[in-house]
Amino acid sequence: MERENQFIGQSGAFLDAVERASRAAPMSRPVLIIGERGTGKELIAERLHRLSSRWGEPLVTMNCAALPETLIEAELFGHEAGAFTGATKARAGRFEEADQGTLFLDELGTLSMGAQERLLRAVEYGEVTRIGASRPTRVDVRIVAATNDDLPALADSGEFRADLLDRLSFEVITLPPLRVREGDVGVLAEYFARRMAAELDWRSWPGFAPHVMTQMEDYAWPGNVRELRNVVERAVYRWDDPETPISHAQFDPFESPWKPKAPPHRIDHAVPSGASAPPASGGVQPNGAVPPGLDFEAVDDLRAAVDSHERAIVEHALGKHRWNQRQTAKALGLSYDQIRHAIKKHGLMEEGE
Repeated sequence: MERENQFIGQSGAFLDAVERASRAAPMSRPVLIIGERGTGKELIAERLHRLSSRWGEPLVTMNCAALPETLIEAELFGHEAGAFTGATKARAGRFEEADQGTLFLDELGTLSMGAQERLLRAVEYGEVTRIGASRPTRVDVRIVAATNDDLPALADSGEFRADLLDRLSFEVITLPPLRVREGDVGVLAEYFARRMAAELDWRSWPGFAPHVMTQMEDYAWPGNVRELRNVVERAVYRWDDPETPISHAQFDPFESPWKPKAPPHRIDHAVPSGASAPPASGGVQPNGAVPPGLDFEAVDDLRAAVDSHERAIVEHALGKHRWNQRQTAKALGLSYDQIRHAIKKHGLMEEGE
């Protein structure tokens, strides 16, 4: 598993998860890593391996969701020649490859019930049997598994074996999503941005404009650290002037005036029952490109609230168009005099200059 093992962050929730992984690493027991996509589950798995006594042995990774159900058992446990159509020669499975080391099972919740049953035996007795073989093989493997599923709920509904869950959950490390990691968005954004600037051979790092950092802090980051890295690196490499702070970041890479519209039947499925339909084309989209909508219940000064929202929209549009006021005016459907008035009204002139 080739992965940069950098742990960037300072929030208590994040540091607690890393510390728990460090404490569990020397124990040759199974560990479950729970977390949303992009929270760093593979990094924690690598840490568990590197800080254990097995660090010099193989770290073998298998994504359980990447293979069809018919091949998962053969991948995990191996097969003998002629065991099934296409098995022209014997092959060791991931368990045998990871002998004396660590086997990382990603997307554990997608395993079929048959594979779960055989995995249970491997965990319980330390034996695996290749498909088509008559005798089991002894293995010494530490299992680290990861998922973004609610495994206890799946066990209650009969979709995941409760006895297997019991055996794999000696320690459970739940990684916090980025949106609750107080202070970490700025730290991570700075780290990824400086690295991209160095890759582009910029002489210095100009930083982000304040409104861009505000947008990043306010965004919910459904893709977590992986999504943040993409947004930051995309913003840096698209910026043409390394001497001025970056004033625009595109959160949704698919955002475009020429974006194809989904067929009506897809839109129907995409909007849950009781939810409001997405805004019409041309409106401000809730994709994180501008700060989130106002909390209507908290509004006690209508004029101030409207002014604040107007300022955010104008500031975002100016950054997107490199502070070209004529292009910004055209994009917002304003005249040149109107955009000049808005800039002066909200005190944006100094930042633009």
